[in-house]
Amino acid sequence: EYCHFGWGDNRFGIPNYPERCIETLLPYLEGRRKQRALDIGCATGRSSFELARYFEEVTGLDFSTRFIQAALALQEEGILRYKVPIEGEIEAFYEVRLKDFGLEAFTSRLYFAQADACNLKPHYRNYDLIFAGNLIDRLYDPQKFLESLADRIRHGGILALSSPYSWSETFTPKEKWLGGFKRNGENLTTKERLHELLEPDFRLLGAHEIDFVIQETARKHQHTVAEMTVWERR
Repeated sequence: EYCHFGWGDNRFGIPNYPERCIETLLPYLEGRRKQRALDIGCATGRSSFELARYFEEVTGLDFSTRFIQAALALQEEGILRYKVPIEGEIEAFYEVRLKDFGLEAFTSRLYFAQADACNLKPHYRNYDLIFAGNLIDRLYDPQKFLESLADRIRHGGILALSSPYSWSETFTPKEKWLGGFKRNGENLTTKERLHELLEPDFRLLGAHEIDFVIQETARKHQHTVAEMTVWERR
């Protein structure tokens, strides 16, 4: 599903999500240094490859070793093969080639590794951009993650967070949710909590709604709307 989410086409006319996220970021990057970017929760690497069009060095990190293996296969061999369920036991086979996306020239700019976003090593710092796509509502301690970011971004750098805010105890203990509950009798949204946590070190530049589709079978798809907030390091 995630290989197809990152690299396949969908049948509903909704643009590829990782590609659209990076395209949405481009106006915020104009006139800024584009030396180093960090893509946390990079999955199978599409957003990292897209960032490599514009940044001299891109690091893609994900908790899933299998996702990182897929990204490395593309970087090293230029080809990724995967299969998607179509109906019952029937599957469709796909082959993705970097050259079909015009990305083969940027492989030397990329570094992929497995990592825990809530416990990143100290050397992941001094970035001009940090992008976290559909990540915060899948972390076991999203507040800890967010509070670590100011020390990892250069002053004037950009932080982009994209998420549908679909909090679930499957991924995040309820006491660690950023929003989606009542606090002191009042509704607390994730966006409100992001402001509380980030505004001491960041300034909100903009927010965008970005649709995405995940294909489960030929006739079953997930259609979700994420919000991407874009912040500048003070």
